[in-house]
This record gives sequence, structure tokens and C-alpha cells, in this order.
Amino acid sequence: MQSGRPRADDSRQPPGGTAGNNDSKDAFNEPTGITFAKNGDLYISDGYVNQRVIKFNRDGEYITHWGRKGTGDGEFNLAHDVCLDNEERVYVADRTNQRVQIFDKTGKFLGKWTDIGAPWGLIYSAKENCIYMCDGLNNRIVKLSLDGQVLGTLSSYGKVQGKLDFAHNIALDSHGSIYVAEIKNWRVQKFAAR
Repeated sequence: MQSGRPRADDSRQPPGGTAGNNDSKDAFNEPTGITFAKNGDLYISDGYVNQRVIKFNRDGEYITHWGRKGTGDGEFNLAHDVCLDNEERVYVADRTNQRVQIFDKTGKFLGKWTDIGAPWGLIYSAKENCIYMCDGLNNRIVKLSLDGQVLGTLSSYGKVQGKLDFAHNIALDSHGSIYVAEIKNWRVQKFAAR
């Protein structure tokens, strides 16, 4: 799959540093996303070289991590983003495996969603109690119920306003408007809430 950037492998070295270590408490290598729990704990998807989610408390102290490279449950092939729902279930965009995996806050595997596209970015909408996913491979935004059912899609490939080319990540504002960062169109687009 084309990603718009050189493909990372486990031997890749960051400029002026050493490669990440999937079992380390702090040796990140190209972390990809971050989300915060209600108590201030933070979850980071560390996925271009390492293949994991790592959790810290609000003071930056290591709590736990989980994941490794692979295709099995709890394994990742480019953990590209992470979000939490109101019950603090952890949703991970397992980009190259083209699935979303769901965990409890300790990293226990709860389930996965497949056949929904290629998740590059995830954001939880508390107002709608759903997840919005940018599907960078298929150039669209997908609205998902918390049981993984597709509730709707938005946009398709293109260069004009309202179309997408490699939708890379996604955010929501307090009004429910969707913001999408694109790689190949070099822009951020806003889709206003209705």
C-alpha cells in the first residue's frame, strides 16, 4: 500500500538517534497519535517502527504498553492512531492490517473491526457516541457505531474542495465539525456539522 512516505522498517534510524525498541518504556520511533483519558492518562500509538500502544499517567510516568508487529489479535502493522470512547475503551487504527482493534484501558484485547476500510485516523464523538475514521486508502471519512457498523461515508478521491487525497488524520471541534488533514492535497479541510 502506498503511504505517501518511505516505508519504515525495524532497522530504520531516526536522525541523530537510535531506532525505537518495542519493549522499551520510552524509546519511541515515529509515534503517530495521542489521546487522553478523563483522569489525564495518555495513550500514544507508536507505530511506524515500533508496533504498540504505550500508556503514561498525567505526570508522564510509564504505566504499560502492548502490541508487536504482526497480524494476530493485539498485533499491529502500523499502529497509526488511537482514541478512547466514554467508557475508556481504546480504539487503535491498525492501518496496514486494515482494521480497528479495541482494548480495555490495561491493553486487554476486546475485539476488532474489519471490512471497514484502511483506518489512518480515528476520533470519538461523545455527542454522537460514534467514531469517525479517515480511510486514507479509499479517500473517505467513515462514521462507525461502537459495534463497528458503518453508519455513513463522506467524500471520495479528488483535488477539489470537499474531495480527499490520502486523508491522513481527523479531528472534531465542539460543534461536531470534522477537520481532515490530507497528505497529497497539502491541506486541512473542514466539513461543517449540520
